[in-house]
Amino acid sequence: MPTIVHEFAWPDRVVVGTVGTPGSRTFYFQVRTGAKIVSVGLEKQQSALLAEKIDEILDQLMAGDGNPFSIPTNTPIELVDNDPLEHPVEEDFRAGAMSLGWDPTTAQVVIEAYPIVLTEDGDPEMVVMEPAEMLLVRMPVGTARAFAKRTREVVGAGRPLCPLCANPVDVDGHACTLPDSPW
Repeated sequence: MPTIVHEFAWPDRVVVGTVGTPGSRTFYFQVRTGAKIVSVGLEKQQSALLAEKIDEILDQLMAGDGNPFSIPTNTPIELVDNDPLEHPVEEDFRAGAMSLGWDPTTAQVVIEAYPIVLTEDGDPEMVVMEPAEMLLVRMPVGTARAFAKRTREVVGAGRPLCPLCANPVDVDGHACTLPDSPW
């Protein structure tokens, strides 16, 4: 069976957002062009790493002789998107593997997301065969810079960290155990 490719070449909107309260949030990578919307579930760490790596790619390209791709240093104000995810949020799949690249012919950052495959007992499984579906997003450099900024903000908006042990503090309390503590 051929892979279903959810492709967005110049998306109207591409964001990471969450559903739920800090401590029990679900992260989504959501892309829209016109009425077509795809929402892919992500882990918080995947979201943070994606933003970090996009900024690294853009910073490396910006450092090129004369900045030939006109990479913005900061997020262009007209591309700031602080709106919530588009509802209803329906997860098309949960991302397992992701790849990030650069297409110099169109000056776009390219993101591919593939679904995680679970065995019958619910454990992740490495699959060598063709995936049932995938998400392919190509976004221009300004949009990519805005996407990375928003994603960092969404990831950072979770539970506050304990100043002693650096673990997240839950709304209903926190039992702090220090590494060298005798109790």
